[in-house]
Amino acid sequence: MFLAVNIVFTSGCADSEPDRASGDELAEQLAERLDAVFELYGDVEVAVSVIDPSNDLVLHGNGSRLFHAASTMKVPVLIELFRQASLGRFSLDDSLLVRNEFKSIVDGSLYAIEDDSDDAIYKRLGGDMSLRELAYRMITVSSNLATNILIDFVSADSVQATSERLGTIRSTTLRGVEDILAFEQGLSNQMTSRDLATLMEALRTGTAVSEEADAEMVNMLLDQQFNSMIASGLPDGVRVAHKTGSITRIHHDAAIVYPPRGESFTMVIMTEGLENREESSRLIAQIAANIYDVLR
Repeated sequence: MFLAVNIVFTSGCADSEPDRASGDELAEQLAERLDAVFELYGDVEVAVSVIDPSNDLVLHGNGSRLFHAASTMKVPVLIELFRQASLGRFSLDDSLLVRNEFKSIVDGSLYAIEDDSDDAIYKRLGGDMSLRELAYRMITVSSNLATNILIDFVSADSVQATSERLGTIRSTTLRGVEDILAFEQGLSNQMTSRDLATLMEALRTGTAVSEEADAEMVNMLLDQQFNSMIASGLPDGVRVAHKTGSITRIHHDAAIVYPPRGESFTMVIMTEGLENREESSRLIAQIAANIYDVLR
């Protein structure tokens, strides 16, 4: 059983109300439910992380397993952009040239973005866009072009350093997207569900950069346009601030979940192995639905 053998959790519910389940009991319930979901699918690797302070629950199922980060790497890029702005190095209203020319980290050779979910930004080539607008497009429509412009601006090394200061352990941000030479040499951005949950939890609690900066970043995540995974598994009225990531056989979603009543919590689901995006979306939605049902 996946979660039964890979779950790691901490809880502090010794003084919980008599009719309220402890963190340990909730973790066991989740393990049973999620194992039942996994049995419906084939050969797929799944990692699940949940941080729920209202239940004194921190749960990581396969949480240290490294996955290709796909577009979830845009979360630490966003945090680093806002961090540098908070230091006065620039204003988010400052502009950058919109260009489609980037250097491979392997040999400095030039490459261009050829696959993107954001068509509109290419109409702006040769013009300027504000850092804030680039960040918004990077998150809400997962613009690869905006991402590479921003990661060149703040530097991948700075993104990595800030992630580690916030508590990530195994994840790495090495480069922008679509650096094929780097990909062929195994140089890709990697992420664990534990580390991604750590970053999302920092945003949720206003400790990633500052309360004001984190609130603006969360608002961008709330405007996410791709909602077929975690969001689709949750009841109406639940708000979800999240970032998805998808490439071949890899589908992830990292979310801050805001129930209509009660405290928000963090949920990260990462998968590898399913070719069909509809199938992987359905799996992630089912996992999210069970987590929400147990915790809320």
